[in-house]
Amino acid sequence: MKIYFAPIDGVTGFIYRNAFADFFGGPDKYFSPFISPCHNPKLKGKEIKDLLPENNSKKVYLVPQIMANSAEYFIKGARQIADMGYTEVNLNAGCPSGTVVSKGRGAGFLKDTYLMEKFFDEVFSTLDMKISVKTRIGMTDASEFTEIMEVYNKFPFNEIIVHPRTRVQLYRGEPDMETFDYIYYTSKNPLCYNGNIFTVEDYAKITSKYQIDSVMLGRGLLRNPNLVNEIKFQEKKEEKGDELFKKIRAFHDRLYADYMKEMSSERHLLNKMIEIWNYLSFMTTNQHKAAKMIRKAQNIHKYEQAVDDIFENIV
Repeated sequence: MKIYFAPIDGVTGFIYRNAFADFFGGPDKYFSPFISPCHNPKLKGKEIKDLLPENNSKKVYLVPQIMANSAEYFIKGARQIADMGYTEVNLNAGCPSGTVVSKGRGAGFLKDTYLMEKFFDEVFSTLDMKISVKTRIGMTDASEFTEIMEVYNKFPFNEIIVHPRTRVQLYRGEPDMETFDYIYYTSKNPLCYNGNIFTVEDYAKITSKYQIDSVMLGRGLLRNPNLVNEIKFQEKKEEKGDELFKKIRAFHDRLYADYMKEMSSERHLLNKMIEIWNYLSFMTTNQHKAAKMIRKAQNIHKYEQAVDDIFENIV
């Protein structure tokens, strides 16, 4: 069973991926946060920077993700990605953001199956790359996925990564496993499950029921960077104890130093680290207290004091 690291916009860029791979490793694939090709002849500098092979560790098998509802733009972006040496690309058909959906991208791409089929016809007839899709199960109701599945089954996807929630659910409520059952029995393409895998037990529930090719972890890995090792090697946080928290501290310090070199201002650095701690605080014995301590830090000095206090007192 392969385990993938989901793309989390604003978090899992190359700095995070490289540090994660060095300290924890484990995922068989990492997916980049989406890029959005448009009428410009070339991708933006920031998007290129995140994908450049020289910026990504050799320990990271990276799959670039594209968000587009235009076959022309998708193909243009995919070709530039291929020029960097990549052989696989992923389409984002799941982002639930209102600004994205209103433009018919992300989960909004799922609204019109006629246009979906036309899009994939052009993409698959033009590109000589592995193409996968990360999808939700509809905009407002899971019943929409019957027609969406008919479209997916017409094309030779490398894999279909399914987050079994509709767009309106965002990340609330439970994944719709009844709809995933339907997908499991009707898909003609390899499947990857994504959604609410936060523990070894969550992983076991999925893999014991479904003979699928892979699972994708997102927020679960940000909350517990050691989760893949706990799954693959049956490690336990309780048994790792101080050794694990020393590794988490070293991981944090690496991220902090690398972001400090990259960020243009102290405020940007603090905002980035607050975002990291929104997830990492779950590894402490008092998640809410740890996150609050970080949010209250108004400058670098106070932030560093808060981090020392967390690792000394509430891990």
